Amino acid sequence: MRLVARNGDATIPHPQEDEAFNLSAKPFMSTEELAELLDVDPSTIRRWRTAPPVQGPPFIQISERVVKYATADVQRWLSARRVNPEAA
Repeated sequence: MRLVARNGDATIPHPQEDEAFNLSAKPFMSTEELAELLDVDPSTIRRWRTAPPVQGPPFIQISERVVKYATADVQRWLSARRVNPEAA
């Protein structure tokens, strides 16, 4: 399996090479679902979203307490962080 990126302790599989990595099944995900996908604590996702500079994927602020992530945005964000070891 090729890796898309390393982010702390999270290793992210390349979306097109891992059948379990299917984000198209659900149009939006919660902070907790994104954290599970990236294998990080939800507090990490919240920190990315709130601490300057914003580091995580684009998010949708539904209300003060409800935040969602569009799966298409997450896919683009992950793809933008893809590291090709051969080119590095």
